[in-house]
Amino acid sequence: MLKALFIENIAVIEQADITFHGGFNVLSGETGAGKSIIIDALGAIMGGRVSREIIRTGESRATVSAVFEALSPQCLRWLEGQGINPEGELVVRREIHGDGRNTCKINGRPASLAELRALGAMLVSIHGQHDGQHLLNEALHVDDLDAFGRLEGPLSAYEGLYDDLLALNRKIRALSMSSAEKERLRARLIGQLEELDAADIKGGEHQTLTDRRARLIHGERLAVILAQTLAALDGSEDEPGAIARMQEGEKQLRAGQRLDGALEPFALKLCEASGLAAEISAELSGMLLELDFSSTLLEETESRLELMARLCKRHGVEADALPETRDTVAQELDSLADVEQSLEDLNAQYTALRAQVAESARALHDARELAGDAMREHIEAELHMLDMPAARFRVEIISTLGESQAKFTRKGTDSVRFLLSTNSGEELRPLSKVASGGELSRIMLALKTVLSRGEEHMTAIFDEVDAGVSGRAASHVGDKLYAIAGQRQVLCVTHLPQIASMADYQYHIEKQSAEGRTFTRVELLGREGRIRELARLTAGVHISEATLKSAGQLLDSSEKAKKA
Repeated sequence: MLKALFIENIAVIEQADITFHGGFNVLSGETGAGKSIIIDALGAIMGGRVSREIIRTGESRATVSAVFEALSPQCLRWLEGQGINPEGELVVRREIHGDGRNTCKINGRPASLAELRALGAMLVSIHGQHDGQHLLNEALHVDDLDAFGRLEGPLSAYEGLYDDLLALNRKIRALSMSSAEKERLRARLIGQLEELDAADIKGGEHQTLTDRRARLIHGERLAVILAQTLAALDGSEDEPGAIARMQEGEKQLRAGQRLDGALEPFALKLCEASGLAAEISAELSGMLLELDFSSTLLEETESRLELMARLCKRHGVEADALPETRDTVAQELDSLADVEQSLEDLNAQYTALRAQVAESARALHDARELAGDAMREHIEAELHMLDMPAARFRVEIISTLGESQAKFTRKGTDSVRFLLSTNSGEELRPLSKVASGGELSRIMLALKTVLSRGEEHMTAIFDEVDAGVSGRAASHVGDKLYAIAGQRQVLCVTHLPQIASMADYQYHIEKQSAEGRTFTRVELLGREGRIRELARLTAGVHISEATLKSAGQLLDSSEKAKKA
């Protein structure tokens, strides 16, 4: 469970020291106030990728520290294996420096980003508003089903046999050639391997080079565009820019507040606009400094990309697959060296091993069928509780085992996809053909709820998963998040009053300006503060007594529902 989070010099947050509690914690505030920055800070603690641009303007480093307690047995075993004794509390710290360096520590002991990622996976699970798009990718449905059914054992057993079958097949193909053919193939493979080793292509290198070439080619024009934009924002010694003009406008409006209090919200909005413009100016300045016009570097980049293009054409693969192609060539070359076993013996072994693979694939299929039935029951129950009473869910599993020639893949012989019907009388169809945005959010929440069982010691973070949800459905989403929080700590970023009212603890994230700088403040709200924030979530800036009264009634109603 996340007990405390300390953030320093990250984006608009100069310093924030937040104490969290068990149960349902909600973060709310105006758009752009810094709610997502808090989620990004937690992502940094989990070893996620972080750009140095996240460092607050004018500072040399940013720091995130998190304190966790009530750790899972799995986490405790991992820490023990690393020689770390949490002694009741676990402190994870990460510093991001302006030169790109990262300093990570776990209970004061230096750690790598890989260790942070391994540890973070046992401490926090983050579910974002775009996770619903994952559901539309049918290629990933088999992984979701296997995760739900805890099918690591049957899948691992199948994968081991499948790898053995592939290796045996390579040996058979090698022995099936004539001696002359084998020599020709060996010479060709040796040449390919030497060429690929000399090229030494790294994963992701092609995209990096492509991006660099685009920056180099367009660097001069980009520099002019960035310089002109910065001039418009920052101005010059003789002419103030947009930021200064907005700040002067805010100053005038604040002076006018004494004459007419209705000017206050406009002053606040102008303050927020000038702060956002200052952030844009800082980021564009960083981009301008990083532009490189080196003709030598452009020539080297073009040469490297041409080499990759030749290799891709020769091997018939994409650039990202070249490192894997090198390994495949090496494996084929190794298989040619082992020609002592007779082809007859190998074919007999292949027949027997293929039967074992088929048997293992059938066991995996049967386990998936059982898991699919259980998953259907759980998902439908969750959807009914999320205001989709007529929803029907099914896991469609199609296997090639019954066909004349079964097709074995690394995942078995099954293709898996999720089908849904949201209204009575409608047939079950693929999610991409059925679900609207709001329905997809609720389906994602239902799936996350089902798949996360057994993670009671982990903190669940929901970052604006209420996209496209409103009205009664929003109330049901709030009820579901509160129910999840009964089993594990939940942190939720939301803009909906129906969800915020169900929180055990509500934090208000507010952006402020002082002395020309923008700051973010985090405040744990009491009852009166919650009522005012719920009213703001409901009505925006125009809050009336009636709105406040309605917000109080919503809070009272939610408290009664939580006790029921």
